[in-house]
Amino acid sequence: MTANWAAFAAAEPALAKTAEERFGAFTHHVLATLRKDGSPRTTGIEVRFLGGELWLGMMPGSLKALDLRRDARFCLQANPGEGTGMGGGDVRVAGRAVEVTDGDARAAYVEEVEPPQPFHLFRTELTEVVRTCVEDDTYLVAQVWQPGEPVRTLRRT
Repeated sequence: MTANWAAFAAAEPALAKTAEERFGAFTHHVLATLRKDGSPRTTGIEVRFLGGELWLGMMPGSLKALDLRRDARFCLQANPGEGTGMGGGDVRVAGRAVEVTDGDARAAYVEEVEPPQPFHLFRTELTEVVRTCVEDDTYLVAQVWQPGEPVRTLRRT
């Protein structure tokens, strides 16, 4: 089961707001994809939240784009920022990336972002959103959301 960003935000608005703030705090984040041999590849990426979607835009022929064309699974880690404080927590999103090659969605993205041409554009289908943070300098807290389920909150000392 998957959901787009709008469905996630409607189901869990507070967690979605926190996640968007974490991704919005910095320009560059880390995308994990799968290589041909199944091993992981991590690369930097910029992301956009537009029209209820989380978008991944990439240079033409980039290895991460080729990876996603072959195997759509991904994990996206928000830049935690400087130091070890992780202000706002650590956020990661997993799911499938679906390439958008034409149509109104791509045109709207181009109008809003004005990316260098040509480029690859992927819309995300979420399978999981996780926020990890420290609470009261005592607990490691993980909030886990999956489509169709409420947020599960796990605390460790």
